[in-house]
Amino acid sequence: MHLGHRLRTERGDEAALSGNKLLVLGRLLREGPSTPGRIAAAERVSPQGLTRVFGELEASGHLIRRPDPGDARQSLLEITQLGVRTVTADVAQRDAWLAGALGGLTDAEIGLLALAAELMARLADE
Repeated sequence: MHLGHRLRTERGDEAALSGNKLLVLGRLLREGPSTPGRIAAAERVSPQGLTRVFGELEASGHLIRRPDPGDARQSLLEITQLGVRTVTADVAQRDAWLAGALGGLTDAEIGLLALAAELMARLADE
């Protein structure tokens, strides 16, 4: 938790988007267009819990909403180029800090962290 907090602080005061907004954009960047319901289910929240986030991201031009060709009752959310640039810049800031912090570790310590990261990713996907 402490490392997560530190990484969030490395975003700086100029960070334009909240963590929830970056979470949604990151998922769309990694997985491609998705319905609001699928995004909410993947994040284990109700779709209503993200309705405002989706609307604000659409209004700001970070994502677009299109009709779902497979189900006219649904919409598909898709990240825009502005959304991609925003996520990429946010990740780059934190990566730069992390790279500097990792510079003081031994090869064995970095290997141990890589293994721990793999295990945590598996746990998170359960």
